[in-house]
Parts: sequence; C-alpha cells; structure tokens
Amino acid sequence: MECPYREYRKGDVKTFNPPTFPSGVQKGFGYHEAPRGILSHWIVIDNGKIKNYQAVVPSTWNAGPRNSQDALGPYEAALLGNPVKDPEKPLEVLRTIHSFDPCLACAIHVLDKDRNEIVKVKAV
Repeated sequence: MECPYREYRKGDVKTFNPPTFPSGVQKGFGYHEAPRGILSHWIVIDNGKIKNYQAVVPSTWNAGPRNSQDALGPYEAALLGNPVKDPEKPLEVLRTIHSFDPCLACAIHVLDKDRNEIVKVKAV
C-alpha cells in the first residue's frame, strides 16, 4: 500500500493551496439538518470575491413570524394559551422559549390584548 503522505515525504510541506475561481458569478448553497433544525448557507461569488453570504440558522426558522398563509411560527404557537402567573416576571414565557434552545439574544415583550406593552425583559 502506498503511503498517503508521499508528497510530504518528498519535502512538499505546503499546508495551503490558494483557491482558484472561475470568472463571472458563481452561486452555491449547502444545508444540513442540525440539532435545532435546518441550517443553510447561501453564497454568491463574483470574480473571486464574495458578493453575498447568508446563513439561515435553525433559530431563524423557529423564531420566525407567521408565514404567507398566516400559519403561526413555532415560538408563537408554543406560547398560545401558555399561562403567565406574573406578567412582570414572565418566567413561563422564558422557559417555553428556552425549551427550543435558541441561538439568539433573548428579549421578551409582554403585551395585553390591545397590544400595549406590559413589560419588557431583556437577557444580556
């Protein structure tokens, strides 16, 4: 069996080979089912330079608002009917959202039925 490190044994110790890109616009994406949900990466490369890059992480989907058919996002659906003992300390809301293991900064706004803010809680 041939040694997989034969180039190294010959003295080739380069650890980086610069990439070469075709000219013009190149587009690509990748996605993976991660523990919290779908993770996707989107990129546009224009003449070897990144023109646009976007990562859509699972927390983005889970925390997302209603869709075009007015279906609830996962967080909103989980909070409907969730009793809150003390609106000044909405621990039940935090516990529910934390059960999704979000990867984002946390701020809670408790609103009354007329959408007036009762309290705002921000975790830093």
